[in-house]
Amino acid sequence: MDLTVFVPWFGVWLAVIVAFFANYLYFGPKTMFPVWWRAMGKPTDEKPGQGQNMPLVFLLMVVALFVQAITLSWVLQATLKLYDLKDISLLTGALVGLGIGVAFAAMTSFGHRMFAGQGFKVWLIEIGGDLLGLVLMGAVLSIYV
Repeated sequence: MDLTVFVPWFGVWLAVIVAFFANYLYFGPKTMFPVWWRAMGKPTDEKPGQGQNMPLVFLLMVVALFVQAITLSWVLQATLKLYDLKDISLLTGALVGLGIGVAFAAMTSFGHRMFAGQGFKVWLIEIGGDLLGLVLMGAVLSIYV
């Protein structure tokens, strides 16, 4: 079986942009951010990112999304070849993104949040954004693989 894969650059960049803005909305000041901030035990008068280099934080977030998008494109291509499919539907792409998100992002993060004593609620909120991003990435990438 030929396992050659390629990087669909336009699809990867589009997936990164879609996931970035979805997470921006998900963790917005009127959506999940206040709930997450309280669940983390942070005082409401404390501003997020105080003492951090926020441009660097956002750059590293984009790099992480970029790595996720490339990897997910390869998983989708392997899925095509493994099941001898002609194309990947939006639904299949989204489900593969969800599966990767649950298996790797959510399960790895679970242990970190529990050992850090941050609890189930913090974990659930955080993985909600991760899963949203990966589901959307999978759907976008299904068009380009």
